[in-house]
Parts: sequence; structure tokens; C-alpha cells
Amino acid sequence: MEPVSAAIQTRDLTKQFGDFTAVDSVSFEVRRGEVFGLLGPNGAGKTTLVRMLTTLLPPTSGKAIVAGQDVGRHPTRVRERIGVIPQALTSDLDLTGWENIDIYGEFYDVPRRQRHQRARRLLEMVGLRERANDLVATYSGGMRRRLEIARGLIHSPEVLFLDEPTIGLDPQSRRAVWDLLETLRKESEITISLTTHYMDEAEQLCDRIAIVDHGKIIALDTPSGLKRMVEGADRVDLEIEGDTKAIAEMLKQEPYLREVELDGASRLTLGADDGPHVVPKIIDRVESAGAKVASISVHRLSLEDVFIRFTGRSLRDEPAKKVSFLVGAGMPQSRS
Repeated sequence: MEPVSAAIQTRDLTKQFGDFTAVDSVSFEVRRGEVFGLLGPNGAGKTTLVRMLTTLLPPTSGKAIVAGQDVGRHPTRVRERIGVIPQALTSDLDLTGWENIDIYGEFYDVPRRQRHQRARRLLEMVGLRERANDLVATYSGGMRRRLEIARGLIHSPEVLFLDEPTIGLDPQSRRAVWDLLETLRKESEITISLTTHYMDEAEQLCDRIAIVDHGKIIALDTPSGLKRMVEGADRVDLEIEGDTKAIAEMLKQEPYLREVELDGASRLTLGADDGPHVVPKIIDRVESAGAKVASISVHRLSLEDVFIRFTGRSLRDEPAKKVSFLVGAGMPQSRS
């Protein structure tokens, strides 16, 4: 597989820990400038997949190209071209916000003048210019998260990996991080890979979403495209003045309805692929049969509903592994 214009490209990417396959022949592409979401239950393989893409784990087999570089053959080149914002807050509490960013830029050999210009611009972008010289120990959780996003951008990465960027934040701080990411996508060509358990976050931010389960990508599309994959998922509640049973039998013949169920003496519950667009058809059909629609409402499928349809309702936890906390979950360590 040759490097292409995609920001991330994998082919048959696989990771095994002994007899356990954490990532199973995964192939996908992420376009440049795209915000790409990874969703999945606990133990689905998301963490292992991202660790391979960020060079923290070598693949067992298959191939991955990130920012034009092969993660297996040229991991150092990949690291130079990516930014990684882990779930844990890692900024140094004993340093100021400015010092945290400046030192990080030094790690990447960004020249001093260029580094300071970028640091000023990034602190302004994340709304921390006035607090730049305060110790990070005085920052709130939301401020630290914004600082760490700025820090991860100091070397102008082509791809930014974000792991649960708003977990544990209050609603205002979550919204501030969302706004920051929206600004990033509008003002730059950076590609963002986002791992999150918040369905509203994924729907708000992501151009496309991959649902991962049992080490495989089981669905990949835009948020609206994922919803369309679930047939009859929109629910239409209908209250009838007339012969409800006769109306129900009549509506069962309509091709745009997936299911029709009686819900009491005068109510019907209907399943449809696109609820809002079939409402006029339902009203016309009921009235043409001599009945009257007393009320009608549509309940749209949520991304959370889609997620549950694809992955099931039961909560799963990752298999137990011996890990080093310096390395993190997802990388079993051999016993000494």
C-alpha cells in the first residue's frame, strides 16, 4: 500500500496479544481535513487501534499510513507529524501555561522565534492569553484541556488524535472545547481523529463516524448515513378519531411504513425510515379512509439508538491485561 492523499489509511491492520485479537483486519481511510470519530463499547478495540496509529503499539500484521508515513517502517516520522491529546490531563501543574507550551515546542525542535509566535497565537485561540503566565495548578479542568490542545498544536501537526477530550468537564467547558475544535477545522487543514463516548459530541463534531466492535469496523458513514442504515427506526405516534383497527390494517399495506402497532383504543405506533417526510402521506391516507388525525408526532432516531442497534445493549469490559501505567491500557506487558 503506497502513501496516498488520505490523512490516515489502513489495510488489514491487525493486533494480537497471544491468542486474543484486539484489532482484526481493519481497513479504512480518513480524508485530509476531516473530523473522524471512533465509537465503540468498552473492549471493542478502539484504544489498541489508536495506539497503533500513533506508533505506541506495533501492528501484528497489515499496514497503516498516517500523515503520509508508514507507522511500522517510519514511526519517528509519524510522531513528528501528529499531535496526541490523551484522555488524562498531562500538563505540568508546577509550570505556567506558557512554559508548558514552550517546552513542548522545544521537544519538537521548533525554532524559538517561531515557537513563541505560535504559542501566542494558540493561547489566544484557546482563550488563555490572559492566564498564560499563571501556574497551571490554578487552572480549571476545562482550561487545562484547552491548554493541552494548544500544546499539542505547537509543532503544526497534520493529524491530531483526541481521546475523550471532554470527559469529566462541566457543560460550559465541554462547549468551549467543541467551539475550539470547530474553529480548528474552519481555520486549518488539520485532520482530527476523535475517540469519544458522548454521542452528542460525535454527532456535533464528526464528518464521519466508524463504529468499532470486536476489533472490527462494523459501520462507517456520516451521522445521518448511519441513521439511514437502521430501517424503520423513526417512530410515528398517531392518535385517530375513527375505526382505529381498520386504519391500522390499511396502513400495514403502505410500503413506506415498516411496522404498524395498535397502542390502545385510539392510538397507533408506526415505524418508518424517514418519519418527517411520511407524515403528510399518513395524514392523507387516514383522512381518505374517512377517519381523522387527532394528533401526530415523530420521534427521530438518535445516534445513541444507532450505536445500540449495531453493538447491542450489554456493557462489556476489556479483558484483563497486565499493564504498565507508564504505557497505559491496551498494551499487555510480559511477566518478568
